[in-house]
Amino acid sequence: MTRLTLDRRALLGAATAGMGLAFAGRVAAQTDASRPKLVVVIARGAMDGLSVTIPYADPDYVPLRGGLALAAPGEPNGALDLAEGFGLHPALAGLHRLHDQGQMRFAPAVALPVRIRSHFEAQDVLENGGEALRQREDGWLNRAIVAAGGARLQGLSIGAQTPLILRGDAPVSSWAPGGRVTGEDRIAALLQDLYVDDPMLGQNLARGLATEALVADGSGQTVRRNDVEALGRAVARLMTGAEGADIVAVSLDGWDTHAGQRGQLQTRLTGLDQLISGLKDGLADQWSRTVVVVATEFGRTARANGTQGTDHGTGSSLLLAGGGLKPGGLIGDWPTLADNRLFEGRDLAPTLDIRSVFKGVLRDHMGLDRAALDTRVFPDSAAEAPTLAGLV
Repeated sequence: MTRLTLDRRALLGAATAGMGLAFAGRVAAQTDASRPKLVVVIARGAMDGLSVTIPYADPDYVPLRGGLALAAPGEPNGALDLAEGFGLHPALAGLHRLHDQGQMRFAPAVALPVRIRSHFEAQDVLENGGEALRQREDGWLNRAIVAAGGARLQGLSIGAQTPLILRGDAPVSSWAPGGRVTGEDRIAALLQDLYVDDPMLGQNLARGLATEALVADGSGQTVRRNDVEALGRAVARLMTGAEGADIVAVSLDGWDTHAGQRGQLQTRLTGLDQLISGLKDGLADQWSRTVVVVATEFGRTARANGTQGTDHGTGSSLLLAGGGLKPGGLIGDWPTLADNRLFEGRDLAPTLDIRSVFKGVLRDHMGLDRAALDTRVFPDSAAEAPTLAGLV
């Protein structure tokens, strides 16, 4: 099991604070459904795309990366071959198996529509879906729910707070991984007695307890905070059935690798791989109708710094996985790592606006039309066409 940092809040605190836990207590009523599912994972801190989808065939890769360069496929501890001159980080063995099954694709050089290297500002733009900082107070994923008809899709946020990407007019539910609280626990019993006559707090506490029971595995054990694969299965349980979530946002922290990047990325990527494996296992048959998007706010410098890490950059990788994908390879163009092709002489140069990939998934997988994507979900973005016809 690998520890991966997530935003957290004790579930009881979330319930008594009135957070929406709309999927609680409905296990008996849940039935299989044919609705498409979308999970957006935000790797917060700027994931180093050159260590995730590795351009091992680019002649400038090893000279630029130095001690951070990973070996080519077939060599000891080498990358996992993706063809077209790219490999996948060896910690992503589960994703590589999905690739071999036609269920994983990647865009190796994406970026925001604006060139900024501040985590706070870049995450704001990534989530608001516009072209500038604080351009919107709601998120593009919430606007997608509204554009699709609102009540037709159920949104779910995983973490202590609902991120900007899911805030907006469409109501969404939340679940924060944490310690389990049961009816046998003294604190839970006292609170149930205290709130028995309170129509809001009593109901929210009951929903919180029921939701935690729903996401616990069949043995009744709680989801431990360092068991990322179990977290994936727990999220999947909140996505299944007639009233399960259709659109889910998950935030994963810890990708700001200024020093000792090799070891940090091994841990982070192992956790990401386990999370997606847990989702796949937990969703079972519904995995065939699911797409997972892994995105980050910006990439990192092409060259290592003096502490065997990398600094804030520009272009990075975006990963797609799921049974809902059509088989295919690289998405977008590769700019190469030649000195005269680096952005500002230091970063991987982006060749694709990240919104184009989001649009492609929302159009082909979730059924949103181009007009809604260009004007409502990503305002004033008609110049950025959805990526590839038939992406999913």
